[in-house]
Amino acid sequence: MNSFEKQTTTDVQKYYSETLQSSEDLLTSTCCPVDAMPTYIRDIAGEVHPEVTARFYGCGSPIPNAVAGKTILDLGCGTGRDAFIFSKLVGEQGQVIGVDMTAEQLAVANEYADYHREKFGYAKSNTTFHHGYIEELAKLGIKDNSIDVVTSNCVLNLTADKKKVFSEIFRVLKPGGELYFSDVFASRRIPEELQNDPILRGECLGGALYAEDFRRLMVEIGCNDHRVLSTSSIAINNADIESKLGMVDFLSVTVRAFKIDVEDRCEDYGQVAWYRGGIEESPEKFILDDHHVFEKDRPMLVCSNTARMLQQSRFGAFFEIQGDESTHYGLFDCSSPSVTTEADAAPGACC
Repeated sequence: MNSFEKQTTTDVQKYYSETLQSSEDLLTSTCCPVDAMPTYIRDIAGEVHPEVTARFYGCGSPIPNAVAGKTILDLGCGTGRDAFIFSKLVGEQGQVIGVDMTAEQLAVANEYADYHREKFGYAKSNTTFHHGYIEELAKLGIKDNSIDVVTSNCVLNLTADKKKVFSEIFRVLKPGGELYFSDVFASRRIPEELQNDPILRGECLGGALYAEDFRRLMVEIGCNDHRVLSTSSIAINNADIESKLGMVDFLSVTVRAFKIDVEDRCEDYGQVAWYRGGIEESPEKFILDDHHVFEKDRPMLVCSNTARMLQQSRFGAFFEIQGDESTHYGLFDCSSPSVTTEADAAPGACC
């Protein structure tokens, strides 16, 4: 780490180990959940121990479906709230790995690992927690192509070396694996002196990702197409902080991206996708992103990137794709979401 990265890491560790003892100590509403949880996740969250929940600082609900039996990596897991939710969802045959650099947070997670094992009726715990840096997953023994889903909840903004973090994420993901995370995004680049402010950094504002820089970063590491699932405005509600950052709008955004080779534009090959059901949490419809909602057995014309995401990820077992990439029709029309019929497929919407 260079001097800026070391100082940033030290400041964040101090903020989350000393300054914050519960979510009540936050100065803003930034690191608080704004996404509504689906009922089945909310029910599981209700089973998580209150002490774990009290020190939760997430800004969304980055918990995808169809994860039974999978290996999940939770970056910046803190006290383990999301990790324990995943513990229930993946089942006893699945595995959840949490990583956090704050020993005080991990102490809480480890203290309640057995509590949740018993709560979920498992013979042995399926969660493990590692003290370390999310930029250095190799040092923790997390191997290449070993993780089905990487998740993170309002943590990636805290790191000073975002390229290294995202590169590590795609190193450890299996082919077809998924990054699914919620974080704070900014409407513009934040001035360097404000990025270095330990309070602004700790409140998840100073290191917030500028959306266009995030897009460029993802392309640079080889991910040409990420998808947005939800976007919510964040109110700061602190006069001192607003006086420093009043010119910046902040959003909580939930994003997904797959370790799949896709093009940098949405291309049209006349492919049609059907969700055939089978995902327990999504019996009647499957939401890929904020403009791809697949009703069960109702076809939709999709671009080749979407077709690859559906075919080559864990969702492949639940979808039927008609057509291949042998005939190209130009750029896919992203102007308006459309649902098709089998007899007459009309353009749908892509990213």
